[in-house]
Amino acid sequence: MNNTTISGALLKEMFLTGAALLEKNKAYVDSLNVFPVPDGDTGTNMSMTMQSAVKEIKACNGGSTVGEVAAAASLGALKGARGNSGVILSQIFRGFAKALKGCEEMDAELLANALRMGTESAYKAVMKPKEGTILTVSRMISTAVEGEFNQGANVFGLIDVMIESGEEALRQTPELLPVLKEAGVVDSGGKGLMTIYRGFKMVVDGDAIDDYVAEQQEAVPPEDNDLSLEDVNDIKFGYCTEFFVIHLVESFTEGDLEKFRDKLMKIGDSVVVAHDADFIKIHVHTNMPGKALQLALCLGELDKVKIENMREQNRAIQENIKKNETENAMVAVSAGEGMDSEFTGAGVGVIISGGQTMNPSIDTIAKAIRKANARNVFVLPNNSNIIMAAQQAAELSDRNVIVIPTKTMMQGMAAAMAYAPENTPEVNRKRMEKAVANVVSGAVTYAVRDTSCNGLTIAKGDIIGLKDNAITSVGKTVEDATLSLIEKMLEDREEAMVTLYFGEGVTEEQANELSERIMAKFPDTEIIAIPGGQPLYYYYISVE
Repeated sequence: MNNTTISGALLKEMFLTGAALLEKNKAYVDSLNVFPVPDGDTGTNMSMTMQSAVKEIKACNGGSTVGEVAAAASLGALKGARGNSGVILSQIFRGFAKALKGCEEMDAELLANALRMGTESAYKAVMKPKEGTILTVSRMISTAVEGEFNQGANVFGLIDVMIESGEEALRQTPELLPVLKEAGVVDSGGKGLMTIYRGFKMVVDGDAIDDYVAEQQEAVPPEDNDLSLEDVNDIKFGYCTEFFVIHLVESFTEGDLEKFRDKLMKIGDSVVVAHDADFIKIHVHTNMPGKALQLALCLGELDKVKIENMREQNRAIQENIKKNETENAMVAVSAGEGMDSEFTGAGVGVIISGGQTMNPSIDTIAKAIRKANARNVFVLPNNSNIIMAAQQAAELSDRNVIVIPTKTMMQGMAAAMAYAPENTPEVNRKRMEKAVANVVSGAVTYAVRDTSCNGLTIAKGDIIGLKDNAITSVGKTVEDATLSLIEKMLEDREEAMVTLYFGEGVTEEQANELSERIMAKFPDTEIIAIPGGQPLYYYYISVE
């Protein structure tokens, strides 16, 4: 190993180990979430983003240079980015890819540039950057590293600086963001980033993580060349080529097979080479099917050759899609069978399973937009942590995508009810945004740890009520916490319509009994209870 540079192979191991370390520590990163609700939040989102990056790195045909590794990490992270933290992480890696493009190895100057460009890219991706977050940690690291580089530090010394400055930045996050200080935690996104960078340092120091990365190797892909509507938009290699090699040459060895497989990887992807006692089965997607056949002739005779033009299949599918395209459609993120049914009944054409417990990735949202098959697609994220991913998916789409920035399921339901397919996109947007502004959202769940928030002291197991995502009530029973929450939601309203969507673990009888208590306390209020089936949340509540 060169004493002053990092090779492509070493950078690859750094990314894989960073992902493995984050996977091991994601529960702890989740526990740093400011709101003590049982969400699969920052640690899970960042880990899934990293796993997508790892998958792309492993699938990279090149990967011998730092530029190729960084490009694969950037692409994979963007495809699989989940939640705000995942999107920001993908932008950091995007900066890495820009800085390292075309580079064989990474020296101190390139590392400093990668960190700086990663920070710049992440800040640009956030409409209103907040200090005391992962952005601050990234910025303080890049500033410290650039300073030490100017003092003559080499690339390995700069990795030590990354850890030292990053930990100091993390310690400062509660001072920069009061909500962190009140909850007594550091920023979870910053902690996730530092966990990844600690994985980088482990590789440089020669430390291992119990062979964790090796155990996560991808299985050989099945021999499946079926095209789906979600996969045909970007065909890099156009010919699905399958054939057998029979009557193998007498001099054939396993070494010849490995060389042949390596050559196929250079001219295509989706390579499967299965060797039996007296024949070889080959499957490859390539732009040079003739070359694949020519290479195979060195091993024996060809048999049962099949070459299919996937681009032509794509054209036929796309033409069929176009025939069935509609003018307008809605896509919504939902959790629970009842909530899914309510959104479908309100006219939503495509449901994305997700929300608090699982933030869908940019790629998942983009696929849902394509599946909607309309010229104008309205997307309802229904969670503040999904809005940025939805906006990124909209930018990647070739459709007119309008993201209505709904932060709760109740806002999403109000927007969906205001939508009318016969209206123009602009009229629908205005109607939906107005409906969102007029609804008060509530949710009732349980605290997963002791904390303090908004002046309230909360113990693990307490029932907490959230009004428009802010904790406003705490109780020992679901009924008491819900009544207290609804009282706050009905402030300054003489008449109102209250809808209760009861979740898993709440029976219809319990929901009806609660409805009666609400009507007794607020006689001028209309109330309806609907089975939502949502996990983790006893009730979703809307007041209109």
